[in-house]
Amino acid sequence: MPPAGLFISFEGIDGAGKSTHIAALADAFRAAGRAVTLTREPGGTPLAEKLRELVLNDAMDPLCEALLMFAARRDHLQQVIEPALQRGDVVLCDRFTDATFAYQGFGRGFDLDVLRQLERWVQALPGTDQLRQPDLTVWFDVPPAVAAQRLASARVPDRFESQSQAFFERVAAGYAQRMDAAPARFARIDSNLSRDAVWHQVRQAFELRGWLGQNGAHA
Repeated sequence: MPPAGLFISFEGIDGAGKSTHIAALADAFRAAGRAVTLTREPGGTPLAEKLRELVLNDAMDPLCEALLMFAARRDHLQQVIEPALQRGDVVLCDRFTDATFAYQGFGRGFDLDVLRQLERWVQALPGTDQLRQPDLTVWFDVPPAVAAQRLASARVPDRFESQSQAFFERVAAGYAQRMDAAPARFARIDSNLSRDAVWHQVRQAFELRGWLGQNGAHA
């Protein structure tokens, strides 16, 4: 394992089945002796959690939605993600900027150039021309119709989970576009399989990069 921190994001439409595998991966890294920071977006700090409640439940136009997402992200980066990476933690984050492009950009049809500018402002690394991006993005890819069936028996849906299947088709296309633009950063997981088969793909993505051995914890 490298001594530096690792920043891992997890993406996918609602109902893709990320949560179980994020927890299992955290256990695997801890078993390998790594400190783990588990967090989520929008959220992860007191301020960002307040903004999360607004975004998920209050009606607003797409620009307000995008600005709140990036405001929450800025606080999250400053207060949680960057300090954890400096400590050498493995940061496991449930959603990051790819979700904003997929949901607000492709799902809502919001201007992608505006999102790119916000991304540059919020994620700029001081003293460089680089942006803070995940070292790896694990994309749980599942047909929207399957995700909708999974959500039907879940909790009361929030403002995003209650969207139409057509909306989620656009979101899935947004994720595919983000992966095409940065293929080395992504590990696509076929999430339309059994839990064990999905976990095997997740685990393998980290083993292939040398970030986990082949005899650690598993789901």
